[in-house]
Amino acid sequence: MKVKMLDLSREYKKYRKEYIEAVERVFDRGDFILGEDVKNVERIVADYVGVKYGIGVGNGTDALLLSLMACGVGENDEVITTPFTFFATVEVILQLRAIPVFVDISLEDFNIDTDLIEEKITTKTKAIIPVHIFGYPVNMERIMNLANKYNLVVIEDCAQAIGAKIKEKKCGSFGSTGTFSFFPTKNIGCAGDGGMVVTDSEDVYKKIRSLRVHGSSQKYIHDDIGLNSRLDTIQAALILEKLKRIEEINEKRRINAQFYNKMLTDKVKKPSEKKGYHHIYHQYSILAERRDELKEYLKSKGVDSVIYYPLPMHKQNVVQKILKKEYSLPVCENVSKKILSLPIYPELEDEEKEYVVEKINEFYDRS
Repeated sequence: MKVKMLDLSREYKKYRKEYIEAVERVFDRGDFILGEDVKNVERIVADYVGVKYGIGVGNGTDALLLSLMACGVGENDEVITTPFTFFATVEVILQLRAIPVFVDISLEDFNIDTDLIEEKITTKTKAIIPVHIFGYPVNMERIMNLANKYNLVVIEDCAQAIGAKIKEKKCGSFGSTGTFSFFPTKNIGCAGDGGMVVTDSEDVYKKIRSLRVHGSSQKYIHDDIGLNSRLDTIQAALILEKLKRIEEINEKRRINAQFYNKMLTDKVKKPSEKKGYHHIYHQYSILAERRDELKEYLKSKGVDSVIYYPLPMHKQNVVQKILKKEYSLPVCENVSKKILSLPIYPELEDEEKEYVVEKINEFYDRS
């Protein structure tokens, strides 16, 4: 049996009629740039997250960059974040000539360890970027208490966490802004690049709306150096179709995760959820002894798996070159050597899940 990490064609085949009709409506209207569907998806995502404003942008990376710019983060400002994330989280800080300050992660959920943040705060600290990694919420109560105490900006990286929540409060609604990615592999993904910033601040909303169109508040009048970063109307049309099913999509991932948690050997460390924390399982990631051997064994049996992430941010060549600083973050470094993500997408068949479990358990039984 062949089990793919992700097969986007399965979803497309199931909803092909709806997706094609949505794209055709855009062509019928001809509003390809900042059209009607962009406005609709901005409103729907903002309402879903529980904030006042949404701004559609080109991608999740730009959502982070525009948030930092709108919140006044600049050269030599320190931004506290996690070393266990996709490079974009750190890249945008460095692009503004600000300084990323890394805090080690928790072994329990792979998120930034909120108990270690306060000791890294200095007079230069301007912001915190918590990342809800794999779709599991960071302890935002602790983050916001620190932000209020030290007057810090909080930009939530929710690229993997649309629909994740603490009690009934959604990720993206805690901080100064929440940033989302609609990259095709995400729980809600389009057919290319797309992103969103959400906020309760009218000032931040207006600033990002200007910055996404070259710093222009009215046509051909420019107040700032901005970006060309607009959510494409065709992508917005597809996102709107998928948002109709967001709870179903996330619940299917949760069901798949529950199956893995029940059936996988206890020789691997499986994800868990604290009371009141709602995981949406963008990735289902285990910690596995002899991880590389397991990965190769699964490959030989036709099962895809991916290492998110093999090299922490503080170990990346470009980051070390710029910061010229050595970090010792033992939990993150250990996790990067053992982490392995398994197929979790909603269209995964029962027999495929069973096969994945069978081969992992078989590997450790043989050992």
